[in-house]
Amino acid sequence: MKRIHGLEIRTTLPEICNPAHMALVIYDMQVGIVSQVKDAERVVAKVAEVLHAARQARMRIFFTRHMSLPVEVMGVFQLRMAMRWQRVEEASQVRPRFLRDSPGFPIVPALTPRASEAVVDKITMSAFEGTPLNIALRDCGITAVAVAGIALEVGIEPTVRHAADLGLIPVIISDACGSGDPKAAQRSLESLAFEGNAVVTDAATFIGVIGHATDTDQH
Repeated sequence: MKRIHGLEIRTTLPEICNPAHMALVIYDMQVGIVSQVKDAERVVAKVAEVLHAARQARMRIFFTRHMSLPVEVMGVFQLRMAMRWQRVEEASQVRPRFLRDSPGFPIVPALTPRASEAVVDKITMSAFEGTPLNIALRDCGITAVAVAGIALEVGIEPTVRHAADLGLIPVIISDACGSGDPKAAQRSLESLAFEGNAVVTDAATFIGVIGHATDTDQH
């Protein structure tokens, strides 16, 4: 731990991944999104491992869900995004895919949130924009967030960048992140690693670190 002017600067993974000061964010592991990923079964299994370990460590856990608005109240950003994703030329052709009660909206059953875990709905790519996530984390004294889910190159990258701008240390659990385009996902990881604000690790390392922290706390 580095110290200066009364501040504690966490630099190592064990220091950053202290369950007392870290939250796990499971990003958009929804039925309708998971079904679009080729290696979905592997991603769900890996996220489930991370989730189980975080629960064992009593880490605070937040799930995000991407939500569509009815077309009648969609704005320009929402319509442009939907047109691009749905590959349609006219806004009148847009069909909301993630309405709150639609089949694709819920979190996949293997990762069902517990009553003690928060679910945050969003219409943006960053999990922090227009949601209570930041204030909820700050109110709990959280200084770092571990992120897993789908998709790395679409929503996780902007969430990680936003977290860093908010003064949080983002930790990307790379093999617990799925993607629609593996090459684009790799570029995202490389860009984030180059920037230096995010820490990139894998599920086994992350699980080992938080498990050790928990064991230490118990003693």
